[in-house]
Amino acid sequence: MTIEETEKEICEEFELFEDDWEGKYEHLIELGKKLPLIDPAYKVTEKLIKGCQSQVWLHSENMDNKIRYTADSDAIITKGLVALLIRVLSNHTAEEIVQAKLSFIDKIGLKEHLSPTRSNGLLNMVKQMKLDAVALTTNPNA
Repeated sequence: MTIEETEKEICEEFELFEDDWEGKYEHLIELGKKLPLIDPAYKVTEKLIKGCQSQVWLHSENMDNKIRYTADSDAIITKGLVALLIRVLSNHTAEEIVQAKLSFIDKIGLKEHLSPTRSNGLLNMVKQMKLDAVALTTNPNA
């Protein structure tokens, strides 16, 4: 499935809730609960995403030229946000990840319904995932 197809799928899921933001937040929480657990060895300071209000650990690896992500957070909404990003970006090439527009973020209204600090954290997660993808492609041992 392409990044765009996954984004479309997410938009369709969130459309089911129309303007019910409580339902959308509950859906985010459920997505966070389904996030595959990150190996505890990666829950270290070096893996924390800078600029997030909550603690978010992100591990990235290059497997057969596809970038795979695992993550965790100490906040349930943030865990749901990183789960969405992983769903969209994981298992794609670095080029696809870097070029991804991630328009679903605006389409489902995330930016306008998140607190400014959480919205900033979301942008920092995206930035780190893209930076990791490039780093792993140029230096596979990064």
